[in-house]
Amino acid sequence: MFTGIVEEVGEVVEVTTGTDSAVLRVRGPLVVSDATLGASIAVNGVCLTVTAHDEQEFSVDVMQESLDRSSLGDLSAGSPVNLERAVRADGRLGGHIVQGHVDGTGTITAREPGERWEVVTVALPPALARYVVEKGSIAVDGVSLTVSALTPGGFQVSLIPTTLADTTLGAAGVGARVNLEVDVLAKYVEHLLAAPAAPTDSAREGA
Repeated sequence: MFTGIVEEVGEVVEVTTGTDSAVLRVRGPLVVSDATLGASIAVNGVCLTVTAHDEQEFSVDVMQESLDRSSLGDLSAGSPVNLERAVRADGRLGGHIVQGHVDGTGTITAREPGERWEVVTVALPPALARYVVEKGSIAVDGVSLTVSALTPGGFQVSLIPTTLADTTLGAAGVGARVNLEVDVLAKYVEHLLAAPAAPTDSAREGA
């Protein structure tokens, strides 16, 4: 579980591709400072498991499902990536509940600079649009953001100076593909409303 508060921007050192998977080696001194084998680290919003590490770098396996759902397959040596360790149970929930299970990718379609911030417009797949609401939460490349407005076929977020400076979104240009994770609470509510109600104890007993 994550909160969408990026701890550092790391760098992809090496990508090894297979027929249906890939191995990423990433430099991230902060997130490996207390890493253990099997620990979870979100890379651009995708929850991945540490398979090897030293004091500066860590390796993770990326399965086909993650390659299909996310933009991790676009990465190459030198690519910057947002990194976040799994949240501690006694830590503050600074962003929102982020699972690291990317639902799909969107595309940045516009950037409008403000005095100290930028409004970024992102196009998203139609299947995800129903989960995105104004003033709701969404994770974009692992960054917890508030939807400032809905647009035809997409949404807008306002990036504050810290987000611009301390995440990859500051340099992501128009046309960039970004990982999207919608609010999991919305998906659970949809599922519960669509599912038939379970019978009560009295109904099971024929009362």
